[in-house]
Parts: sequence; structure tokens; C-alpha cells
Amino acid sequence: MPEADHRRAYELIDRLAVERSLGPAEYEELVRAFTPEVAAYAADRAVRERRRVYGTDVYIRGLIEISSYCKNDCLYCGLRRSNRSAERYRLRAEDILACCDVGYNLGFRTFVLQGGEDAAFTDEVVCDIVCAIKAAHPDCAVALSLGERARASYQALFDAGADRYLLRHETADPKHYARLHPAELSWERRMQCLRDLRDIGYQVGCGFMVGSPYQTAVALAADLKFVETFRPAMVGIGPFIPHHATPFAREPAGSVDLTCYLLSLLRLIDPALLLPATTALGTLDATGRERGICAGANVVMPNLSPTDVRQKYELYDKKAHAGSEAAEGLAELRRRMEAIGYRVVIDRGDAKCLD
Repeated sequence: MPEADHRRAYELIDRLAVERSLGPAEYEELVRAFTPEVAAYAADRAVRERRRVYGTDVYIRGLIEISSYCKNDCLYCGLRRSNRSAERYRLRAEDILACCDVGYNLGFRTFVLQGGEDAAFTDEVVCDIVCAIKAAHPDCAVALSLGERARASYQALFDAGADRYLLRHETADPKHYARLHPAELSWERRMQCLRDLRDIGYQVGCGFMVGSPYQTAVALAADLKFVETFRPAMVGIGPFIPHHATPFAREPAGSVDLTCYLLSLLRLIDPALLLPATTALGTLDATGRERGICAGANVVMPNLSPTDVRQKYELYDKKAHAGSEAAEGLAELRRRMEAIGYRVVIDRGDAKCLD
């Protein structure tokens, strides 16, 4: 890229670091301006902001994948109902509580219950589980990631003690959304769910895949603008990774480099964001966790699920679930974070309020 084009990108990054806002066309410019040099410049600004707000702390969440059953048929997901070769499982309440007990003793103070949209996990079942976790570990946060539900359901789960809800918006472009999902799922419904969660009082997380099929620079710019205007507490992004039993099996994986660049831009949009260095980064790159942290991320989510089910929760091929991706690898994770100048802390890791 000519130096003049670099200068324009640097100017936009500098303005974003001050104003926390750009226009859609300017975000598109930044997406298209991506080069290693521009990414390094954005990462430097992002890390300064991250350290100003969060210091060198890295927050850990214990991820418990409670069910691989899903009623939906999303075109990119290995848990889709059309995947007849998937090994399905469903954790019992006592299994989930045991995972939390193990995690608490390891130093986790946030538990994330994630699963497909499984009708067996009714409001009553999930509320009972949330109440039990809170009773056993009152100093911990409970985050849920159980897909689209009715507003009354979200309210019931919140009233039971759930603190956070993670629901990736997947893409802020309605036309792109329609190309990733079956007709019975709608972009408008997904956005309404996110608004309901925010209005109820959850710390809300959204997010998107980087490099998903049919994604354009315009779509990524819309994602950045959506985060700017919606103001979630957390944004989870990771490179798209294909699954062999989906219609996108032969599509190329997304870029780790571009994902890290977008993490930096997200940090500049909102310095208080909780930004995970996701499992997908660690799956495509053995140093993906570290690269995400060095781009501005401040959260990692090791797997607390029972070891005999981890391979069955196959959102995409070869999903990492061992070593520093696993709860029992926490010592390794701590060592790896310390090697790049950061420290894993025992903390709920709530988003900071800068207003």
C-alpha cells in the first residue's frame, strides 16, 4: 500500500481513538486499508487504551457447553439439526454444578453456560441451575449463551440471577444474515433479542465471524458501526472456520490477522469492552490467544466442560479444547500470558463503566 494510503488509515485510527466514532464509509475504508503495518499501528493504539482501563489483567471465564442439541439449521454450524453425524449430548444439572465447583477451586469467578437452542433447557430448568450456581458461589457471575428466546424467558433467567447474556448478532447486514441462516431465522428477530436483553438489564455480549461466506468490507463496516451504536458490554469475534458437515464445508477459513486487526478497532471504539481472544483464534493459530491479547483483547474462556463431551461440541472442525484452551491447562495459560506481559487474575471481570 502506498505511504499516502497508510497515512489516511493512520489518521482514521487516531480519530477513532479520540472520538470513538466513524461513519460507515470511514469504517469501510479502515477495513479495506488492512495491512500488517496498519494493523500494527492500530494494535499499538488499542493496547494503550486497554492498559489505561484494564491494566495488564486478563479475565478468565469458565466455559461449560451444556448441550449439543439445536433446533436451528444455521448453514455454518456443526451443531445444525441437519447434521445427522453429530454426537449429541445434554449435561444434567448436577454435571453443570460439578463443573462450577471445579472451576471455582481453580480460580474462575465467571461461568458461561453455552449450548444450542435445546428445548429440554426450559426456563424452569435453566432458572433452577442459575439459582443453584448463585447459591453455591454467590461471588461469581453467571453468563448464558443459549440463543434466541422470548423476552419473558430472558426476564425469568435474569430474575433467577443470570448476570450476562452472550448472543452473537453474526452480521449487521440483513442480506448477509439471510445467506448464513435458514429462512425461519431473521435478522430482525436477532436484533430484537439483543434489544430485549439490554433493556432487561443484562451485561450483553454480541459478536460476529470474520471471513464468513459472502462477507464484504461493507458488512464488516456495518458490524463495527453496530457495536459503536449498540454499546454492548462484550464483543466476541473469531475467524470463520468451516465444518465438514455443513453447506460451507469447502469455504476458506477466515483470517487470524484480520480478526486481530478488528479486535484493535473494537478496543478503540470502546476502551471498556470485554474482548475475548476466542477459541477460534487458538484453533487456527497456536499463538492465537497471545495475538488476540496483544491486539487489545482482555478475556479468555477456557473450557470447563466434562472432558468426555468436549469433542462433541463441534461448532467447526478441529475446535481446540485442550492445553491452554482447557480449564485444567490454567497454569499453562498463566505462563503464556505472563510471557507477553499480562497476568491472569481471579475476578468476576465485569466491564468497566467509563461514563
